[in-house]
Amino acid sequence: MAKQEVKDKKVIITGANSGIGYEAAKVLAEQGAHVVLAVRNEERGNEAAQNIVKEHEGANISVMKLDLSDLASVKEFADAYKEGFDQLHILINNAGVMIPPYQKTKDGFELQFGGNHLGHFALTGHLLPMLKATPSARLVTLSSIAHRGASIDFDNLDGSKGYKAMKFYGQSKLANLLFAKELDNRLKRAGINATSVACHPGIAATNLFKVGGERMQPFLKPLLHKFFQAPEMGVLPTLYAATEGTLKGGEYIGPDGRGNRKGNPTIEVPAKGVYDEKTMKKLWDVSEKLTGVMFDFS
Repeated sequence: MAKQEVKDKKVIITGANSGIGYEAAKVLAEQGAHVVLAVRNEERGNEAAQNIVKEHEGANISVMKLDLSDLASVKEFADAYKEGFDQLHILINNAGVMIPPYQKTKDGFELQFGGNHLGHFALTGHLLPMLKATPSARLVTLSSIAHRGASIDFDNLDGSKGYKAMKFYGQSKLANLLFAKELDNRLKRAGINATSVACHPGIAATNLFKVGGERMQPFLKPLLHKFFQAPEMGVLPTLYAATEGTLKGGEYIGPDGRGNRKGNPTIEVPAKGVYDEKTMKKLWDVSEKLTGVMFDFS
């Protein structure tokens, strides 16, 4: 391992008020990074920031509003960040919703595909000029083992022809993985000094499992801590993806245990055929069309 120094580096983490994002913010702030908590709920974001500062006196934390289910909010966040900062060393596309009832975003997208993938796609596109201007910038996008066996149903992305929550969650996490890989491919082709890496936490006991409804908690809560790893372990692939100096870009980082559910971070090889070039290009083109965000690799 050759961990990169993060002291004084500028880091954005989406969904950083809880779970994996919060754990990543704690560690990176402790190591001296200036961490921006990009959160939908600013009150919870401020609470998270205060807790980090209490634990690590002198931590450099900012809280900024970002609603990934609203493309206008995504652009407002990016514009505000570019006004307040001159560099962006690490962007961690972490926020996500999991198996909610059928809902649409403010722009009419199915919530999981819209928030988990399209929101992060648009955010990355808006911030690309700053990432290009920052030497050795790193982009990290969180996927999930739920991408296994998933596919992108381009004929039903909005769920209007039928919706199954877990199927659409898997689709959104596959989209995250394909986006991260295709982004790295395009950065390399353009000769841009930035790398894109995907990762996943295995199965971590975070409040992501509450998203499907509070009714799930009574029977899920004991199981989470018995069978799943703690967030402090679940965050390790994210930290590795964000700071490991030997990564070349395009890697997929996950736990090294059985089924990649638990353990220490390692480079994981996705199932054969996952990185289908036609699917990755189609997803990219559709994402640009739906979001109206065009990436400038020049």
